[in-house]
Amino acid sequence: MPLWLAAAALFIAPVQAEEPSGAQTDQADVEYRDPRDPFEPVNRWIWDFNYNVLDKHLYRPVTYFYIDWVPEGAQIGVENFLKNIDEPSSAVNNLLQGKVKWSANAAGRFVINTTLGIVGIFDVASNMGLERKQDEFGEVLGYWGVSDGPYLMLPVLGPSTVRDEVGDFVDGLYFPYAHLTFWQKTARWALDGLATRAKLVDQEPILDNSLDPYVFVKEGYYQYIAYNLYDGNPPIEEDDDELLEEYLDEIE
Repeated sequence: MPLWLAAAALFIAPVQAEEPSGAQTDQADVEYRDPRDPFEPVNRWIWDFNYNVLDKHLYRPVTYFYIDWVPEGAQIGVENFLKNIDEPSSAVNNLLQGKVKWSANAAGRFVINTTLGIVGIFDVASNMGLERKQDEFGEVLGYWGVSDGPYLMLPVLGPSTVRDEVGDFVDGLYFPYAHLTFWQKTARWALDGLATRAKLVDQEPILDNSLDPYVFVKEGYYQYIAYNLYDGNPPIEEDDDELLEEYLDEIE
């Protein structure tokens, strides 16, 4: 999962903080203790490297060049091609969750777009009413009750969890990934990251102006996981509104 994908979250849930024992009530610093993030010191260091070094000096300039010089139609074609490669694994992963309809949908999309859509460059299947819904093996594990595991901020790759990393490994064993060479996989990963990063350019100010970009990305990533796991309808915690009001009161 690319680093910049987590920044797509439109709503970031507040993070509860615990004040260290003995701290003064008027102390400005707040210590966050997130049980999901036991490696936070290391994760934060990697985040700073990813966003303030790699993204600033490499990914962002390349992304702006891609947006400015590659025609929009070509950008859409690249994205369609990459997503078409994911359809076979999505068919299997949906079937493993008992979602037979969506499994057949993914298989049908792959056949139609690979043939009529010229190896997936054109999304003919969507025009025929076959909606795109792509599931990863990490979602299969979550569907069957496997917990996320510790939050991870990976060098270059960005936010993830132990469960999602296991899922990514399994997804790599599916057709056609298993038949790709190392350089083909690398090219696919780079193009996917570039296409995703290009779609999130407009959200850069939101991330840069957030109180804590690291927490912003982490919460966005967990909401992204929940959104996919529950097919776009994640359960809403009863106390979310109350927490949000408290959070807004604190920052006003």
